[in-house]
Amino acid sequence: MSQIPVVERILGANEDLAAQNRRLLEAHGVHGINIMAAPGGGKTTLILRTIQALQGRRKIAVIEGDIASTIDADKVRAVGVPAVQINTGGNCHLDAVQVQKALAELPLEDVDLLFIENVGNLICPVAFDLGEHTRVALTSIPEGDDKPHKYPGIFAAVDALVVTKTDLLPWVPFNLAEFRRLVRGLNPDIRLFEVSCVSGAGLDEWVQWLMELTVRK
Repeated sequence: MSQIPVVERILGANEDLAAQNRRLLEAHGVHGINIMAAPGGGKTTLILRTIQALQGRRKIAVIEGDIASTIDADKVRAVGVPAVQINTGGNCHLDAVQVQKALAELPLEDVDLLFIENVGNLICPVAFDLGEHTRVALTSIPEGDDKPHKYPGIFAAVDALVVTKTDLLPWVPFNLAEFRRLVRGLNPDIRLFEVSCVSGAGLDEWVQWLMELTVRK
């Protein structure tokens, strides 16, 4: 049997379940955001800083995807936010089935904004719709400014890009102007944020955008 039809069936089934997930979120007035990045890109740190910034303004829940461990979900729960950990056991991305099961464990009636932190990877997660409304990629200054050359698919597919760890710019070679040019060449409509979770630079713009995406219940 040809491998292509098998892949098409897998993706088709995933899309059907993703549509169910999206309808469930919309029925509860929840805006879902799929956050994708390489390992160490700063996904969890950005989520934690965002939770802090949106305290009292938006009610947040988090689904954490990792190969193993509950480290990130434990960090989120420690600040009083509901979180569900998904361990893929080796798979390089989350899928709609896993997210559907996680949604059943969350108090969606009391959530405005759901972050789905995908498994650290710049390739596989892009192919799988989870039922989110918005896709966000992160890339950090230490990763280098060549990522749009090496992984164009993710930059072309997302709605927004957050450049993290900008406080390291004075010490790490990174041509930010050229990076912006490459990204906008792949995705002219992308929203671009440049933030430091250490200094707080750029976080206000990011948080304001999230508030515009969501409606407080």
